[in-house]
Amino acid sequence: MTVDFEAPARRVIPPTKLAHVVLRTNNFAKMVEFYKDFLGADVIYESDFLAFLTYDEEHHRVAIAAVPGTKGKDKMTCGLEHLAFAFSTIADLLLAYRQRKQKGILPLWPVNHGPTTSIYYKDPDGNMIETQADNFDNPDDATKFMKSKFFSENPVGTDFDPEDHIKRLSNGEHESDLKKRVEIGPRGLPDFF
Repeated sequence: MTVDFEAPARRVIPPTKLAHVVLRTNNFAKMVEFYKDFLGADVIYESDFLAFLTYDEEHHRVAIAAVPGTKGKDKMTCGLEHLAFAFSTIADLLLAYRQRKQKGILPLWPVNHGPTTSIYYKDPDGNMIETQADNFDNPDDATKFMKSKFFSENPVGTDFDPEDHIKRLSNGEHESDLKKRVEIGPRGLPDFF
């Protein structure tokens, strides 16, 4: 196949995937241990100042770098708001929640956004991490919901109790019931943003 590098472009060719993220820290050992536990990840390489971790077939998904002079996070500055990791099912999302809880990693915010059911956490540096499961079987249905009056009224979502969801699943309730967002009307961002 010949590529025409000189052809005018209406838009840039999109990447095939998001490969990895790199986190800068002044808390190296705690961050590496946290992400190993949080993601069930393996360390592929680690030195005094750099670690590469993976949880799938990719050689690394998260890298952590101890950079001299790095200051603590200031939540009032511009920057990346959070990382998000997806699970195939609500049951897997909740199982990971329980396994993290056993390791002392507690959630910050469980919320059904509508398109996803999500549980947020903070790492030792204060970076937010979202874990999520899709609520719709295909992206077109999620997009339709995001264009609905319900999403327009409340693009943030409705809080839920993961323990209640676990109880409901354990009692035989179907995941499709848990995926339906309870509509609560207008809502702004929580205080921790």
